[in-house]
Amino acid sequence: MRNRWGVKLIQLPLPLPSLGPPPPPPGNPLLRAPACAVGVSSLCAMALSMSALDYTASRSDERSDEAISLPTDQLHSAPLLPNPHERCPGFEKHVKMVHGTTTLAFKYQGGVVVAVDSRASSGAYIASQTVKKVIEINPFLLGTMAGGAADCSYWERYLGMRCRMFELNQKKRISVAGASKILSNITYNYKGYGLSMGTMICGWDQTGPQIYYVDSDGERLKGDVFSVGSGSTFAYGVLDTGYRYDLTFDEAVALGQRSIFSATYRDAYSGGTVRVYHIDKDGWKRISETDSMELYFKFKGEIAA
Repeated sequence: MRNRWGVKLIQLPLPLPSLGPPPPPPGNPLLRAPACAVGVSSLCAMALSMSALDYTASRSDERSDEAISLPTDQLHSAPLLPNPHERCPGFEKHVKMVHGTTTLAFKYQGGVVVAVDSRASSGAYIASQTVKKVIEINPFLLGTMAGGAADCSYWERYLGMRCRMFELNQKKRISVAGASKILSNITYNYKGYGLSMGTMICGWDQTGPQIYYVDSDGERLKGDVFSVGSGSTFAYGVLDTGYRYDLTFDEAVALGQRSIFSATYRDAYSGGTVRVYHIDKDGWKRISETDSMELYFKFKGEIAA
């Protein structure tokens, strides 16, 4: 037997039972399907129409072409975290974060120098000597860590994701001011939740080198020279003595290294490895990682000479 187009039809000996489409789960509008079965071609078309940056989900219902959109505040707001005042009453009496560090950044005619130590302390106990206190947000942005290591690390890595989403959406690199404003808005929304952060967002954008200070109270400051941490007073002493805008590359790197070393020498909560980064129009580069004990003998020899 053939149909009207001449295609030969094969008659099966027994008719197959029709099971029909499975019933959709109640309460989920995305999984409600019409009474008729959905074809394979419709499913393929629906899958191809969706992308990683498309936040709307089309329904397979042929009777309605409406799209279901997620609320904008859910897409662009910070992750919801429990309030410690509600979950752990009296936490401020039992959880006392005692920490210390030294980080600094300054602008000069050739770009930005960022220098940090690597010691993590909990009171009088040295928890680690190998903490990486520079978060590489993207090839042109760096963030420093001072305060709670977990808070700084989590939120600056989250900032890296937000900066990448901005690039994909706007097709251009985010500015240093924009990145610091995102972090400032997040920390201000979580003000009073117990965050401990004193960070610097450093980078190079269309306006040149930029440095912003952002802390856990939502404060955001723009400047040329910043030092954050328990050893910052000692670092500022060296910075104020040797800083000028027309430094050469070698002078700027040496000034950042010597400033962090002075803090590790005078501050018991700073120490370990002195790391120096440099940012220019081509992005950031890691210049040096030197143990503070090596720097002690180096500078001691210079003074003796």
